[in-house]
Amino acid sequence: MSVATERYARSQANFAAAQAVIPGGVNSPVRAFRGVGGTPIFFDRGQGAYVWDVDGNRYIDYVLSWGPLLLGHAHPTVAQAIAEQAQRGTSFGAPTELETELARLVIDLVPSIEQIRFVNSGTEATMSALRLARAATGRRLIVKFTGCYHGHADMLLVQAGSGVATLGLPDSPGVPPAVAAETITVEYNDLDAVANLFANRGAEIAAVIVEPIAANMGFVLPKPGFLSGLREMTQRYGAIFILDEVMTGFRVAPGGAQALWGLDPDLTCLGKVIGGGLPVGAYAGKRQYMQLVAPAGPMYQAGTLSGNPLAMIAGLTTLRTAFANDGAAFEQAVTLTTNLANGLRDLGTRYRIPLQVGNVGTMFGCYFLRHPDAQITNYAEAKANADTQRYARFFWAMAERGVYLAPSQFEAGFVSTAHTAADIEQTLAAAEEAFAQL
Repeated sequence: MSVATERYARSQANFAAAQAVIPGGVNSPVRAFRGVGGTPIFFDRGQGAYVWDVDGNRYIDYVLSWGPLLLGHAHPTVAQAIAEQAQRGTSFGAPTELETELARLVIDLVPSIEQIRFVNSGTEATMSALRLARAATGRRLIVKFTGCYHGHADMLLVQAGSGVATLGLPDSPGVPPAVAAETITVEYNDLDAVANLFANRGAEIAAVIVEPIAANMGFVLPKPGFLSGLREMTQRYGAIFILDEVMTGFRVAPGGAQALWGLDPDLTCLGKVIGGGLPVGAYAGKRQYMQLVAPAGPMYQAGTLSGNPLAMIAGLTTLRTAFANDGAAFEQAVTLTTNLANGLRDLGTRYRIPLQVGNVGTMFGCYFLRHPDAQITNYAEAKANADTQRYARFFWAMAERGVYLAPSQFEAGFVSTAHTAADIEQTLAAAEEAFAQL
């Protein structure tokens, strides 16, 4: 893999400077480009579907800040709303009407949600939802799925064993083994393993937390009956079913994956889109559980910047704009996402490059496979079958042709309402040249 050094000269200089003062030179690990090699690209500005790096190179952007920018970069309506609110004040540490307005809008859009508490990140949302599940049930064990990322709280940095339910071991130094031992991991899409686990330890399980689409191991769809089976088992054994829609919320459908597939979780975690590009998170769900949260109930959770007016107005404006006119702009973005995914599949077939491409709503993913007959339905298969070296070559080939993808094989991609049919055509033309090169 060769990277044109002169094309990214300023990024390379910036990265060298950053490493002196920031661990690894980045404030979130995937930004370090370890998955594709080379130097991280430093960005200067974004507008609509495009971003420009510090060297002046323009890209069609399919990362979109890892999902929040449903309307694209610097949407004028959102930018104006943020600027006007900033003039009135950026934070009060006190209630505002904006919090109630966004809460009502989310409740209107997501069928299962009756009450919501805003926080500042997806990690805060999942951590709080799990604390609430333990408070509601009086139980301690949490069930999660290997390769599903729910933030970096201690109890969630746990990796699985051999594909059957095992007690977790710490997946990071600094996580106490006793904390990790209270999280049990199961392979994603393995409903039988979950059934066996509940049969043996159901009375100890407080909650099951799952991404409806496993978008932090690439892009893995649930098998038919997997999510509804989890819902049925948690109900049978009195555990809390938590759907982590931080990534899928308002991305796969206006009401999230739960609306798309008819799910009724007890609690839902949200983030990304509901902040319109500003830091935000939320946990929400049935009133009987949310009423346990302080000050309504005894389970404590707080945050100085929770529900801050900048994030609230950005989220409100984003959702209102995206789903105005019966969601016409959103549906157009869904069509473009489908066209992009179909185009990539066709190129894989034409150039005899094994691919697994998935898409739902405005999200997509593309695995390069080690073998033509390989299939990825869980994290173990992703690690065994994903051709990360070929993806790295593809990533740089696309970047040099003006298309910015996730700098990791194991991350989903996103399309915005700002993307056009011409952008998709240009992307597929670049991909064809890259496939020929591969």
